Amino acid sequence: MTAGEAIPYGRHEIDEADIEAVLGVLRGDWLTTGPAVGAFERAFADFTGASHAVAVSNGTAALHLAMLAANIGPGDEVIVPALTFAASANCVCYVGATVVFADVDPHTLTVDVAHAASLITPRTRALVAVDYAGLPADLTALRALADRHGLVFVEDGCHAPGATCDGRAVGTVADFTTFSFHPVKHITTAEGGMITTASESLASTLRTLRNHGITTDHRQRDALGTWEYDMVALGFNYRLSDLQCALGTSQLRKLPQWIARRRERAARYREALSSVGYLQLQSVPVNRTHAYHLFPVRVDNEHPEPHRRRLFERLRAHGVLATVHYKPVYLHSFYRSLGYAAGLCPVAEKAYGGLLSIPMWHGMTDAQQDRVIDLLVNDEVLGS
Repeated sequence: MTAGEAIPYGRHEIDEADIEAVLGVLRGDWLTTGPAVGAFERAFADFTGASHAVAVSNGTAALHLAMLAANIGPGDEVIVPALTFAASANCVCYVGATVVFADVDPHTLTVDVAHAASLITPRTRALVAVDYAGLPADLTALRALADRHGLVFVEDGCHAPGATCDGRAVGTVADFTTFSFHPVKHITTAEGGMITTASESLASTLRTLRNHGITTDHRQRDALGTWEYDMVALGFNYRLSDLQCALGTSQLRKLPQWIARRRERAARYREALSSVGYLQLQSVPVNRTHAYHLFPVRVDNEHPEPHRRRLFERLRAHGVLATVHYKPVYLHSFYRSLGYAAGLCPVAEKAYGGLLSIPMWHGMTDAQQDRVIDLLVNDEVLGS
C-alpha cells in the first residue's frame, strides 16, 4: 500500500506461513472435522488461559450457542449493552428471549455496571458484556454482579483477545467468552469464531450443538469403526473447517506481536490527538489493558453529529476510510419494530452522535498514521 492509496479502518495480513498451513491441510486427508480443529482449539485455549475452547463458524454463531448452552429461552430477559454490533443482542432474539438494553459508561463506552444492576428483575437470566473496541468491560464487577443474582455471564470478547482486567485475561472470567476471526479482527480464519469456558460439560454441550446436536462427528465414528450416532438436541451446522483452523493456528502464533504493534499505534495516536480540543478519546482504566481492535474518537462539542458527518466526509475525501462503531442497537429498524425507542440509553446515544473509528491495524505504517493524524489535528472546519 503506497502513501497515496486509501487507508482502511482495519485489514488482515496473510503471509507465506499462513498459506503453507492451509496448503498442508489441502494435501492431507481431512478438510473438515479433522485434527486441525482440535489443534486450533488447544492453541487458543493456551493463548487465553481458558480451560476449554470450542471453534465455530463465526462470532455470531458463538454468541448463539452460548445462549443455547445456557438454556436461555422464551420468558427470559438478557441484559446487553446498547453500544455494540447487532449480533450481541440478536443472539438473545434467536432463542426467543427478551433483550434489555443497558447504557454505557461515558468514558470507557463499556457497559455501565450500575445501570445494568438496576435492570435486573426476577426474569433476568443472563448478562452480556461487550469489550468495546478492545477494552474489556469491568469484568470483575460484572462477574460479582452475575454471581450475586445467579445470572449466566457471557462476554463478547470479539474485540479483545489478549486484553486483561485486574490481571485476568479475556476468555477466563465469564461463563462463556466469544471471539470472532473475521478479516478485520486481530487474527483471521476468513470467517470463524471461538467460545471459551471453564466448564468441561458446557464445552461438550457446545461441541454437540455446533454439529447438529449429534454426539459424535465423522472422524470420531471413523476411529471407533461405527456408523451409529445419536442426535440428542436440536443443533446447528456451526462447524469450522480444518482449512480455516490451520489458518487460525498460524495466525495465532503472531498475535502477541500484533497486539503489541496495535498498542504502539494507539500510543502514537494518543500522544498526537490528546491535545485536539474537539476530540475525546476512550479512557483506559488502570486495572485494564486494551487490545485495540478499533481506535474510536468522539467529536465533543455543542453540535457533534453534523460535525462528525463533515469530519467523516473530509477523511474519506482524503482516502482515510473511517467508519462508525456503533449505532445503539435498539435504534435499528428491527428493534424499533419490537417497541424499543430513542431515549432508552442516553449516554450511548450521545456517544454515537460523535463517534468515528479511525484506521487501526497492526500493519499500519508511520506514514499512513501520519496522514490520519494530520487530517484530525489540522481540520479547518472542526479545529477552529
